[in-house]
Amino acid sequence: MSKIEVNAIEPQCGTTLTLGANNDKIVLGTGASFGGGVAAILWETTAQAGDFGALSGRGYFVNTTSAPRTVTLPATPSAGDIVAIADYAGTSISNNITIARNGSNINGEASDLTIAANNSAVTLVYVDGTEGWKTTSTSNTNDLTTDAAFVVATGGTITCCGDYKIHTFTGPGTFTVTCAGNSLGSNTADYYVIAGGGGGGSRSGAGGGAGGYRESVPSPAAWTTSPLGNPGGALPVSVTAYPITVGGGGAGGTYPSAPNCGVSGSNSIFSTITSAGGGGGGTGAGAGGSGGSGGGARSSSTEGAGNTPPVSPPQGNPGGFTASGCSATGGGGAGAAGATTPSPTTGGVGGNGVTSCFSGSPVTKAGGGGGGGTPGGAGGAGGSGGGGAGTNSCATGTSGTANTGGGAGGGGFAPPNCNGLGGAGGSGIVIIRYKYQ
Repeated sequence: MSKIEVNAIEPQCGTTLTLGANNDKIVLGTGASFGGGVAAILWETTAQAGDFGALSGRGYFVNTTSAPRTVTLPATPSAGDIVAIADYAGTSISNNITIARNGSNINGEASDLTIAANNSAVTLVYVDGTEGWKTTSTSNTNDLTTDAAFVVATGGTITCCGDYKIHTFTGPGTFTVTCAGNSLGSNTADYYVIAGGGGGGSRSGAGGGAGGYRESVPSPAAWTTSPLGNPGGALPVSVTAYPITVGGGGAGGTYPSAPNCGVSGSNSIFSTITSAGGGGGGTGAGAGGSGGSGGGARSSSTEGAGNTPPVSPPQGNPGGFTASGCSATGGGGAGAAGATTPSPTTGGVGGNGVTSCFSGSPVTKAGGGGGGGTPGGAGGAGGSGGGGAGTNSCATGTSGTANTGGGAGGGGFAPPNCNGLGGAGGSGIVIIRYKYQ
């Protein structure tokens, strides 16, 4: 056999270059191409009667007369690689041909491809890491299907509810997706993200606001959601590790020499969803803090705004408004604003939280803290969903309940100089839910 090695072959004249004489056979090596385009296909004329790994540049006739077959695509393809598959005996409707992706996407999906119609054929060309192998030509492939794939992930405390898995994070962690699924199975995750609640103010201080509340639900809903649920708001997921931040509750206001406002809670975060910490409760001339829900106010000071920064649906409500008096208003909750003071000596009630079945059963979270009162009156009750109660006399306000995002109650006051401290806000929580089967 003779061998010629050159860098270029060009016609002597004109624009036509003829290779071989009539009826000659010209064979290209595997992966070779004309003009820098997609590689030519060399067909293996011996039918494949078992599972096998395909090579780029080759076409295969697959015999499924006795059993289904699996063809595994190349593991480390390059742009322009090409593979063709054809049903040899016209039996793939009963014994399917599975084209295993071997780590690369097929038509943009992280799923294998199935030939399930007789006498079908398909050609795939590798494009890039996003789309992976693209089907460039098909024949009789009405039943060419992608298998349903579902999200697979780890992290947090995992429970199941029907066809859904639920990952609960009561502290920082990582939600690690190992399979992103596809649209035929699942490829998104719903979220329930509550931030830390605000601390209560001291010395007849106002209640802290609840941590911001953000939740998504499928559309149509697959479970009973809260009024703040975002229909169809699930997040698309990819194969990656998502850091989870669970916000802590804000510290209560102290009284070293003058009353201090409560400290705002910290944010909770999953992927692109951030819930803002609840605002701290105000005291004296100190205004309530703004946040997921706002802290309450006292003695003509300003209440904190809720839904700050603004999102839709809103993540919370403002603290209670007060025009005068020694008592303090309640902090805002996810379901309602904090209440004003019912009397000069009694604190306002914290705004109620909201109830959802996101975790599999009805749970209420993100209630605001109650305002502090004075002797002869009473502290305001905390809002449903973990809000702490305010106190009268010089007792410390009740802290928000852990992992509810509840705002804390404000401290009481008894003349002449008995100053109650504010309670601490409740920590937040992050829960992730997706269909796994």
